[in-house]
Amino acid sequence: MSSALSHIELFAGIGPEGAPVVERLQVQVNENNECQLVRSPAFIKGIASGDVIKLTGAGEGKPQFELLRRSGNLAIRVLSRGDVQALSERLTPQLEQLGGELDVETPRLLIYSVHVSLGFAAIEALLNAAMDEQSAWFYGNVYDPADGTTPLNWWLEVLAQV
Repeated sequence: MSSALSHIELFAGIGPEGAPVVERLQVQVNENNECQLVRSPAFIKGIASGDVIKLTGAGEGKPQFELLRRSGNLAIRVLSRGDVQALSERLTPQLEQLGGELDVETPRLLIYSVHVSLGFAAIEALLNAAMDEQSAWFYGNVYDPADGTTPLNWWLEVLAQV
């Protein structure tokens, strides 16, 4: 991988006002024009920090990238109606102690990358304990983006190698 960072833009959907939403992602681009994600995305479903993708140029509801390799990271999105600062202060040190990383922090959103080898039960217990009535968390790359409910099961291969 090249050490230089680049940015790519991917279509993330249609916003509440009917305008297209594009997410700008920081990547490392290698000599084959493959892009390794530096952080987990906020809106693009199915991928996480460390995953390697190749841009396909498709659009209009079709994938704009091909997923080449998974990193084993889970993308975790934490949303809040209030300011996420207190939530971040509770949650971030605990996840960092387990090897997780805070990728994005905005006034209402936290995005974490956590390796699946920590175990779903442990990760979910930690997240559930940190939530309050103003907040909720979701996985960004565990369920099929098409229906939002079918598990992708990519972690079975990752966990078999651990």
